Amino acid sequence: MIDGVMIHPLKRIPDERGQIMHMLRCDDPHFEAFGEIYFSMVYPGVVKGWHIHKEMTLFYAVPKGTIKLVLYDDRPASATQSTVQEIFLGDSNYALVRVPPMVWNGFKGVGVDFAIVANCATLPHDPDEIDRVDPFDNHIPYDWALKHR
Repeated sequence: MIDGVMIHPLKRIPDERGQIMHMLRCDDPHFEAFGEIYFSMVYPGVVKGWHIHKEMTLFYAVPKGTIKLVLYDDRPASATQSTVQEIFLGDSNYALVRVPPMVWNGFKGVGVDFAIVANCATLPHDPDEIDRVDPFDNHIPYDWALKHR
């Protein structure tokens, strides 16, 4: 696992009316700060990435559908420098993932339906605080193609 990345299982509370899906509370031990929360929708097979935040910490959860969240650590002083981490989030793994600043991240919609990704960020969006690279033509050693292992 990449240094500073944390995965917290989340609760689903179902009943005959539907379900409640927890994400993050201000009294959780892993809560840091609230900047903004937003939702991103991704279609199956579509890649959204790569991006990196200079100061912001991200907290991702996927309440609908499934994504493959991919992280890459190229922080020079990190004990996990050059590490790639894949995390499948969503219908079969409802969890909260903490992505620290300066860790590249992107995600791909997987499955047969669109996914909704919730992101609770520690800072409000600032276009000067984020860097982006092409998902397929960059320095990150990762291939987004389907893997038939």
